[in-house]
This record gives sequence, structure tokens and C-alpha cells, in this order.
Amino acid sequence: MGGLLFGYDWVVIGGAKPFYELYFGIGNSPLLQGIAMSSALVGCLVGAMVAGAAADKYGRKPLLTTAAVLFTVSAIATGLFNDFTLFNIARFIGGMGIGVASALSPMYIAEVSPTNIRGRMVSLNQMAIVLGILAAQIVNLLLATPAWPRRRRGTWRGDGAGCSGPRRCQRLPSSG
Repeated sequence: MGGLLFGYDWVVIGGAKPFYELYFGIGNSPLLQGIAMSSALVGCLVGAMVAGAAADKYGRKPLLTTAAVLFTVSAIATGLFNDFTLFNIARFIGGMGIGVASALSPMYIAEVSPTNIRGRMVSLNQMAIVLGILAAQIVNLLLATPAWPRRRRGTWRGDGAGCSGPRRCQRLPSSG
């Protein structure tokens, strides 16, 4: 799940770019456009930097659950906020989830997987990242397609809300 959310959250903003630029009136400001696109990457950096030490202190399962909560909060808040600063704070929070998930998911999978299939399981995490990217690109296509049933072109708000899953993390075994 961490790989899927990592891939999805990393890419989905690209399809919403022309719409949120218009919505927030930043189409003529390369600086603000850059902030909007990079705020999640900065959060990713912070999340990845703290993930290892925090996982050593609190365990991988609680941190992966925290990453899922960060994904959920970010997905909902990004669609709800009408203020550009709050929008970027929400993106930063989602980026922290990406950073934590990218650092801990392969580690967790390797720790809980039986030795004889450990490599395959970690490879499946990589495939989940690619599938998350694919899912985001499909959402981006649907965002840009006015013919999608009962959908207006450019209704980007709320499209990230489907990328949450903290309840799924509650069923994870402890990695010790």
C-alpha cells in the first residue's frame, strides 16, 4: 500500500496543475508555480530524513500508519483549502507521507517476508509504485477529459481523496 500511495501522490498533482494554477491565480508567477510543484518534494525530503530514526524509536508499523494518516490528511486538505499557503502546507504533509513510505515500506516488507520470497516481495513494492504512477496518470487523463460521465473538465478538487488507507495499516503485523 505504501508503494501505491507513494507513486500516486508523487504524480497526481501534474494533472491538476493547469487547474489549480487558474484557481489560485498563479499562472503568471513561475515562483509560485514552483512552490506548488515542489512543496510535496520538500515534505518528502523531511519525511525520508526522519523516517529511519523515528522507526528505530517507535517501530515501522506505527510510522507506516502515520504515513497513511499523512496521505489521508493531505488528500482531503488539498481539495478543501481555498488558500494557496494552506494548499502548499497540505502538499508538504503529503510529501512527508511519501518520504516515510518510501523509506520504510521496503524495509518493513523485507523484515516481515519469509526469506525465500523476500526479494520478490520487495520487488512487488517497486511494482506498486509504478502502478500508483499509472493510476495517477489515469486520473490525470480523466481530469483533462470533458467527456467523462457527469464530470466537468477541470474539477480537480477532491481527486486525491481516493488515495488514503490508514485503516489498512491496522492489519499489518509488527516487524519486531
